[in-house]
Amino acid sequence: MPNPFRGFGAVFYKEVLHVRRDPGTLFFSLVIPLLQMFVLGFGIDTNVRQVNTVVYNADGRQESRELIDRLKNSDTFHVVRYVENDHDLNDMIVAGKARVGIKIPVDYSDRLIHKMSAQVLVLIDGSDSSVAGQAINVTTAIGLDESLRRSVTDQSAALAVDMRPKLLFNPDSRSPNFFLPGLTAILLLNVTTFLTAFAIVREKERGTLEQLFVTPVRPFGLLLGKLLPYFFIGFFELCNIVFFMRFVFRVPIHGSVFLLAFLSLPYIFVSLSLGMLISSKANTQGQAMQLAFLTILPSIFFSGYIFPRETMPLGFYIVSYFVPASYFINITRGIILRGAGIEHLWTDALALFAMGTCLLVIAARRFSNKIIMT
Repeated sequence: MPNPFRGFGAVFYKEVLHVRRDPGTLFFSLVIPLLQMFVLGFGIDTNVRQVNTVVYNADGRQESRELIDRLKNSDTFHVVRYVENDHDLNDMIVAGKARVGIKIPVDYSDRLIHKMSAQVLVLIDGSDSSVAGQAINVTTAIGLDESLRRSVTDQSAALAVDMRPKLLFNPDSRSPNFFLPGLTAILLLNVTTFLTAFAIVREKERGTLEQLFVTPVRPFGLLLGKLLPYFFIGFFELCNIVFFMRFVFRVPIHGSVFLLAFLSLPYIFVSLSLGMLISSKANTQGQAMQLAFLTILPSIFFSGYIFPRETMPLGFYIVSYFVPASYFINITRGIILRGAGIEHLWTDALALFAMGTCLLVIAARRFSNKIIMT
């Protein structure tokens, strides 16, 4: 009877030699999962705290300042700016610079002194249900606690501080309204980066890259020629995503669709440039796929797509500024949910264009060095 395990030892020894000769695969298999666990374990905090808050204190006296101090001491609110009018209060929330707006009326202290109920308006960005729920709970609890504290000395002041929360942009707290605009950034990154990551690698594996090096084609010409077809594919994919988001999932678009299309171009550009840089580094399609996957997790966890960036430790919060999806998610949610305009989002588009340019220049320099070596 033939031995069914014949040749096992030789094949096993052969595969061990392959693993030893390919340290890159071993590194990605053993080190990268531990690195991702370390980064996500320390960088992700599901507790909602230090929410960016803007305050319009029309009263300005001691009673109103004490209320603001109580809000800040709760560790839920981080006051980023004090404004002087309703327009600036709303503009900060529309621009995405603040998630919560507190408006204390001009007669707040007078009503408390005369044992009357004083109302405080709390404007909340309802696009993120977790942040909105925490903001409502904490402000209501602070108002109730303040009222109970005052009722100890005066029974008629049981509702002394009446916090009036108002949800903006997503009053029904629909999950698709929050997740789908952010998911647009992840899907576009996935499509464009993977497509371009294989562009140069395919030339390497076919042996045609060296032939391109000896032609008059310059590095920028080579990269732009490879990049432009995928640019149109990425834009077409964006149109499909927006169409299904609006008409299938019924996500209302409060801003300009044309502005969304225009401000998406820098993000598609930076995603394609990132793919080009990956393809200039990788020698095989397997390596290109592994490097491309490394860009997906930071874009999901450190961009504000699922967890608010404000809850991250300072080091990871700084890292989030180097994640392109952070800027594009602010653009998509700003236009789709908050109806933001170009005056609110031009800095995000400029940052994306600068990042894309830097990545493309680095990729071109790598190919220039390869041409010189060739």
